Amino acid sequence: MSELTLIILRLGFVVGLWLFVIAALLVLRSDLFGTTVVTRASRPDPRREQRPAGTAPAPPAPIATALVVTAGPLRGTTLTLGSTPVLIGRAPECTLVLDDDYASNRHARVYRQGEDWYVEDLGSTNGTMVSGRRIEGAVPFKPGAQVRIGRTEIELRRGPR
Repeated sequence: MSELTLIILRLGFVVGLWLFVIAALLVLRSDLFGTTVVTRASRPDPRREQRPAGTAPAPPAPIATALVVTAGPLRGTTLTLGSTPVLIGRAPECTLVLDDDYASNRHARVYRQGEDWYVEDLGSTNGTMVSGRRIEGAVPFKPGAQVRIGRTEIELRRGPR
């Protein structure tokens, strides 16, 4: 082989080795720092809050309700509940993304029906526990009740207005 061929092979080997090292560091970084929590709350539009003089103020908002993660890797995370259902699972499109091997991609859903809240298991492999009982389908979710999905425990809490 010519000397030029050997130099090109050595240079290609070094470049390939550095690419491997960088890829390994990126994997380690994602393992150490986990997933990024995306806040999906939108800012209120200040123009909507202005109302013409002489009009009555809007009725008071219902008591704020939140899902609080009380155990697991996301402990301390709070989601304020609104009218849209909360999807819980490993998939990135879920509202609460769990980095847990025991959670399914679309594991459970928390939704409001009338004045009551419900939690529904979406056919997960390892099941959803509500207050220590495994559930199938939708069951009422009362404030103070614990939902367990893998290593994560979630509690429904009501807060002040």
